[in-house]
Amino acid sequence: MYRGEVVDLFCGIGALSHGLKLAGFKVIAGYDIDKSCKFAYEKNNDAEFFERDVAKLAAKEIKKHFSGKVPSVLAGCAPCQPFSSYKHRYEEDPKWNFVTKFAVLAVAVKPDFITMENVPALLRYKDGAVFRRFCSIIEKGGYELKWSVEHCERYGVPQRRRRLVVLASKKYCLGRLEADDDNIVSVRQAIGKLPKVSAGESHPKDPLHVASGLTKINLKRIRASKPGGTWRDWPKSLRADCHVRPTGKTYPGVYARMTWDDPSPTLTTQCYGFGNGRFGHPQQDRAITLREAAILQSFPRNYEFVPVGQKVSFVEIGRWIGNAVPVKLAEAIGNAIARSQPKDLVNAKST
Repeated sequence: MYRGEVVDLFCGIGALSHGLKLAGFKVIAGYDIDKSCKFAYEKNNDAEFFERDVAKLAAKEIKKHFSGKVPSVLAGCAPCQPFSSYKHRYEEDPKWNFVTKFAVLAVAVKPDFITMENVPALLRYKDGAVFRRFCSIIEKGGYELKWSVEHCERYGVPQRRRRLVVLASKKYCLGRLEADDDNIVSVRQAIGKLPKVSAGESHPKDPLHVASGLTKINLKRIRASKPGGTWRDWPKSLRADCHVRPTGKTYPGVYARMTWDDPSPTLTTQCYGFGNGRFGHPQQDRAITLREAAILQSFPRNYEFVPVGQKVSFVEIGRWIGNAVPVKLAEAIGNAIARSQPKDLVNAKST
C-alpha cells in the first residue's frame, strides 16, 4: 500500500517527486511549463507529465488525480525568481506571483498534505511579505503550517545547501524531518569511485559522465589549484582580470576545486564550469561532470535525464540539476509526512 498519492507542481525533471517516491508515495502527475523535462520526469517517476502553465491551472484539474483512498499530497517548488540570484526555468511574470498562486491552488484543491520547498531568501524577499502572504492563505484555508530552513547535508545530500521547507495539513499532526548529523556524505564518498574522464571528454558507458572542455589557460589554472584553495594559490601570471579589480571584489569562490572529505559547495545551474564557482574536481584536472553534479544533488546514480542517443546539453541539463530539489531532502520530507498522525487519533490518545 502506498503511503499516499502525489501531484507535483513546477515539477521540473522530478527531483521532489522522486524523493517522495523513494519515501513510499505514489506519484500520479507532474505539471511544468518546460516540456523538455517530460522524458526525465516520466522515465524516473512512473507518473504522467503535463506541459502546463501552473498559473493557469484550475483546482478541479488537480483534484481529479487523487483517488481519495489514501492521503493526498500536493507538492511543489514554486519558481524562486526574483528572490534568488540564479535563474529559474520560469521567467518572472509581473502578473503572477507563483508562490501565492501555489498557496491559492493548494487551498482550493484541499489535499491532506501540502508541501513546498524553496530558497531561504524567500523569507527576506520584500521584508518577508510574500512568505507571510503564502502562510496566511494556507492557514486561513484551515491548515496547520510548519516551516523550517534545512541544511541538506544533514539528510544525506553530499552538498552544503540550505532550503526552506513548508509542511501543512488539516487532518494530521505533522511529523518532523529527522536529520542525521552522523551520516554526512563527503564528495569522496559520493563521486570518488566514478571512472576518470578528462576535460572535454565523456565516458563511453555513461554520456552524462561528461566534462566540459578547458582552454589552455584554464588547464594551467586548474593544475595550479589546490582542493579547498583559491586563485591566490596560482602564479601571478595565471590570475584573471576579475582577481585584481580595484573594487576589491576578487571572487575567491570561482576557479576553485572541491575538497574530497567535505560535502560539495552549493551547486548552481552552471556547476559544470570550472570558472563558475568551486566546481573543479578535487583531483582530476577538470570541472565536475554532469553525472557527478547529479549525484551531488543526491539523484540516484541511474537517474535518466535524456533518451539514449540524444545529444547531451551542458546548458539544459546543468539547469535541470542546479534547479532541482535535492532528492534526499525530498525523501526526508516524504518520511516526515508519513510519520504524521491523524489528529482524531492523537486527541483520542490524549484523553
